[in-house]
Amino acid sequence: MSTANILVVDDQESIRHFVCKALEEAGHQVRSCGSVREARAAIEQDMPDLALLDLKLPDGTGLDLLKDIKRAQPEVAVVLMTAFGELETAVEAMSGGAFWFVKKPFQTDELLALVQRGLESQKLWIELRRLRHQAFSDEDYLHSVSPSMQESYAIAEQVARGDTTSVLIEGESGTGKEYFANLIHRMSARHDRPFVEINCAAIPRELLESELFGHEKGAFTDARAQKLGLMELANGGTLFLDEIGEMSPMLQVKLLRVLERRTFKRVGGTKDISVNLRVISATNQHLEKMVSEGHFREDLYYRLKVVPLWVPPLRERRDDIVPLARLFMERFAKQFKKPFRDISEAAERVLIDYPWPGNIRELRNLMERTILLENGETLDPHHLKLGGRPRGGEAEVTLGHRVDEFLQGALPAEGIPFEALVEELERALIAKASYATKWNQSRTAEVLRLKRDKLRYRMKLYGLEAPGTSTTPSDRAA
Repeated sequence: MSTANILVVDDQESIRHFVCKALEEAGHQVRSCGSVREARAAIEQDMPDLALLDLKLPDGTGLDLLKDIKRAQPEVAVVLMTAFGELETAVEAMSGGAFWFVKKPFQTDELLALVQRGLESQKLWIELRRLRHQAFSDEDYLHSVSPSMQESYAIAEQVARGDTTSVLIEGESGTGKEYFANLIHRMSARHDRPFVEINCAAIPRELLESELFGHEKGAFTDARAQKLGLMELANGGTLFLDEIGEMSPMLQVKLLRVLERRTFKRVGGTKDISVNLRVISATNQHLEKMVSEGHFREDLYYRLKVVPLWVPPLRERRDDIVPLARLFMERFAKQFKKPFRDISEAAERVLIDYPWPGNIRELRNLMERTILLENGETLDPHHLKLGGRPRGGEAEVTLGHRVDEFLQGALPAEGIPFEALVEELERALIAKASYATKWNQSRTAEVLRLKRDKLRYRMKLYGLEAPGTSTTPSDRAA
């Protein structure tokens, strides 16, 4: 047993003496307290590796101390010491982050074994945090300062500790759902096993069953040999099912069986094959709505959504836009050997104002295209092509040529690209209003004070459409 710094909090001196003696004989450094006040002073002075807390204390509860410890240092393992009749409170403490609980009276061996498991859990937590930071360095374009993304990272970190817990990742196209699936796998105990992914929308429905479950020789006309499916290839690791909403009802039944029994049959086979894997699924559709409309099985939906994880769109975390743009600019400038080193304030405003219907993927593609095709050391508004169309010999323009810039000082000698500027302004306003109304065309027309047929015409003209079936934070909260 490795040496650790342990805090024991109990108002009964006899119990403190018994627990401290057992832990010290096992080689640990122990500090004991008899109240919440004493324990808080001890924590401020030296945060322990593990804390053993009594539930009932003279000036508070062990739950109060649990919250203090988890707020200050989440990786500290906390074990609750409970008396008869306190089981319900102990279960509540587990949901608040406690590692486990032990019922009084307890034996020395029982206590030491539980402490050892708690310390091992703490080491695993620290290793997960290390792997998370390593993952950020590998794919740092998804690192974020926004609270909503930090919440998503925290959920990924927590769920990685579960071995088979199913995760449903929801979010618009281009937000990074695949990255989160990979991140969970890399931070889990399965990280050295296969990570197998499949896009359910990219494979014809009649072939998807064979891809997932494999087939036996002679199962159908072209089945000339036995084929292992992705379920078997992912055994021991993680199976990522992207665009799960595109799966046929028949396959949904078979997937539900895998989640419930951990077994399946190959196409044309009669033998049950057992698998040990975690299933992570993702969608940019509103699955709950599909369930209510009868297009997706309700029982499968809840088995997939044991832990929901929402990846927010880029427009909801605008503080991340410029840092991400700079990161992509530096990356592609180095790759293409271009001199771009900075982004002007005007260009930053363009990037921040744009609604980014394609999210991070669109931003990355824009920067790659811009750095490859343009020249200069500072990225300016006229470099950014965000949807404007050239007319005749005019240069393509966007909201990067902001109206206020044309209204300040003398007009430029080359004139103003009036129609292109108005066109792009219309596009941006329609996109912003559409996102605000969740792509409800009637409401969008009201907001813009347009007739619905005129709105439809402009949306078609500018290529504006909802990214899949629109998903919003309110959707995920349902």
